[in-house]
Amino acid sequence: MLSAHQLTCVRGERTLFTGLDLAVGAGEWLHVRGGNGCGKTSLLRLLAGLASPAAGEIRWDGHPVREDLQAYHQAMLFLGHQGAVKEELTALENLQLAAELDGATLDEEEAVAALHRFGLKGGREHLPVRFLSAGQKRRVLLARLVTRRAQLWILDEPFTALDTRAVDMLGALVGEHLAAGGMAVVTSHQAIPLANGKAIEL
Repeated sequence: MLSAHQLTCVRGERTLFTGLDLAVGAGEWLHVRGGNGCGKTSLLRLLAGLASPAAGEIRWDGHPVREDLQAYHQAMLFLGHQGAVKEELTALENLQLAAELDGATLDEEEAVAALHRFGLKGGREHLPVRFLSAGQKRRVLLARLVTRRAQLWILDEPFTALDTRAVDMLGALVGEHLAAGGMAVVTSHQAIPLANGKAIEL
């Protein structure tokens, strides 16, 4: 279970939120909502262990994540709003590099299958990413959800730049993840048709 207790987030001289509590268990997902600048991305970065709260604590299975950040990061996958892909590498190479940075080896067959699931086929998997559209680049990033087996997904605006078909594919993939006992924390300005959801408004 992921839980946060009395979190306070401060950016510059502005307090974005304070006294925030939340909990997400196996098979559950949390929809973080709110207007631009309210702190949605800041909250996700706190939950991912990429920033520290001004006050409060984040726990994974009842233990403060700061006690063993490495173990927590192995159980969690964070995909930010900005696509972290290398333009000069192919879609396939990007996936394999991401796996290496996670300390794993990803064979070409598995990587190609993940890209094909998100519609990157017909040679697109072997094109340098700079030749892909914004939506296709986003699909390269999201293919990591297939290849990186993490229990907790933290997704910042994952539907950005996706067409209707890709939105449906991603929704189905998150649903499969939850059905297998996974967890997800998601920011999105649009409705997400998934069961077992909770919502928090910032």
